[in-house]
Amino acid sequence: MNEAKEKWDSSNVSKAVNSAVAAVPQGTKDFLSSTTGELFDRKNLRGFKACFGMGEDKPFSLEKSFGPLKERVTTNLTFFYLNYVLFGALVFCLTMIGSPSAIIGIGALAVVWLVFIQRAKQNKPITILGKELTDKQATDGLILISAVVLFFILEGVFWYALGTTVLLTILHAATRSEFNYQEVPSADDELAKA
Repeated sequence: MNEAKEKWDSSNVSKAVNSAVAAVPQGTKDFLSSTTGELFDRKNLRGFKACFGMGEDKPFSLEKSFGPLKERVTTNLTFFYLNYVLFGALVFCLTMIGSPSAIIGIGALAVVWLVFIQRAKQNKPITILGKELTDKQATDGLILISAVVLFFILEGVFWYALGTTVLLTILHAATRSEFNYQEVPSADDELAKA
């Protein structure tokens, strides 16, 4: 493990990442840190029993009028949002596993990055069409190429996973019956009892 850390610290990629992070204003860093800390706080992840109404008489039902349905959907989206995000990530991963082209493409990108990092460690310049690139130019170019390749590789996977997640999220939010939200344990509390 230490060898990998030493290689990362000595690579030019490490310097590029550190300089990019250093260029972000401190106020922005603080805002992002506090916002993500609040949004992704584990106490907002609801347990399996609460999410699916295990042990309740009628955990799912349909509202017949729009007003109560809108209120239910809004309340459930707010209360279960972290469960929906986690579910979306799971659907994305499962969808990606079912796509051999996505796995091959990501593997090929990983190989390209490993070769790039090896060349950078050996101080071998990268030359394209007879022009020698600086480390920053090569890194920026590879990041851009990676983003474009990932967009095209994961485009179908992304839209399928997003569509499935949105559909199932709306279905759950619209049909999950109301209950006393204050008495619901978090996922951590549920795991502690198990």
